[in-house]
Amino acid sequence: MLFNEYQYTSYRFPEPQYLGAKHTLLAWLNRHMPRNISSALDAFGGSQSVAFFFKQLGFKTITNDFLNFNHQIGLGLIENKHETLTDDDLLILTTTDTVPDSDFQLIAETYTDIFFERDEALFLDAFRKNIDKLKNPYKKALAFTVMSRSLTRKITMGHFAHTQALRYANCPERLKRNRSLARPVKEIFLELVTKYNQAVFDNKQENLSYNMNILDLLPTLDRVDLAYFDPPYCDSHADYQSFYHLLETYVEYWKDKQFINSIRRYEPQKFSGFDKKKTVVESFEKLFEAARDIPHWLISYNNRSYPSVDEFRKLVAKYRDVELKYKTYENGRGGKGSVAGSREVLLICKKRLSVNIPFEARGEFAYA
Repeated sequence: MLFNEYQYTSYRFPEPQYLGAKHTLLAWLNRHMPRNISSALDAFGGSQSVAFFFKQLGFKTITNDFLNFNHQIGLGLIENKHETLTDDDLLILTTTDTVPDSDFQLIAETYTDIFFERDEALFLDAFRKNIDKLKNPYKKALAFTVMSRSLTRKITMGHFAHTQALRYANCPERLKRNRSLARPVKEIFLELVTKYNQAVFDNKQENLSYNMNILDLLPTLDRVDLAYFDPPYCDSHADYQSFYHLLETYVEYWKDKQFINSIRRYEPQKFSGFDKKKTVVESFEKLFEAARDIPHWLISYNNRSYPSVDEFRKLVAKYRDVELKYKTYENGRGGKGSVAGSREVLLICKKRLSVNIPFEARGEFAYA
């Protein structure tokens, strides 16, 4: 076991394939966690591996991500207490119509011959239609979660910011390293369901998953002991909306977007505030101001991000006492922020101690 403190050690997070995911850094994060806390916020949930860790520790866990496909993971694995996908659910999800529904052909019309052959794309459209037949929101969330993971297993490099998927799926050398590139997505999905079902558990807390911009969510929260901030590493990591646009399109099933460029990314994109140089500093200032009343902050950052680590430390220091910890990547994990030799930075942020001087000890200023 990685953590002696785990209260729910029999439940394991299904390993993600997500750029920037912190599942390999949990032991390191755990060493710097504040103790004697009971509630935690994962403000930029992403793959939800850190939120799942908080849930395993028995905390009341609040997770958030402005992208809906990540929110579905939060609903399915963090907020969900006991709902799993049954054999009957799988039959509903994987049954296809003899004649494809013309109202459910977004994937076929948009991504055929880019990421999928037409038959595979039509299956994905039918599956998406079938998700809406499930009545329970947590079952729906699990279906989205497992399908999103299945698609990152099937597509080369696990993201959708390239157009090599079909070429690599027909490349013998690539298939030797990853046979999933040529496997039907239905087969991958059915293989993964058990792992995700086994990750569902009740930690006796009312955990919550949100799909909001964190700047809008923070003012609505109270009684949070720890805030974990893992924002997009501006200028050093993936543009998540470009790299995972297909997953967001699949969940949202857009009716009001344009699909642009060779990868058919949706446009306009959702507003983050943390992924562009012109807005990121202002967004951080708003974030820290909104989180002022949360006692403990942990912030993940990267030494190749904008602003620089030193500038970022100074920004945080306006609000908290800050201690920095570093971890060097030995092997590349995708994105220039996690190439071998780059450094993951953890900012441990504590409230400043206020010193109260007794009134009678203030000498000549006592009358003021």
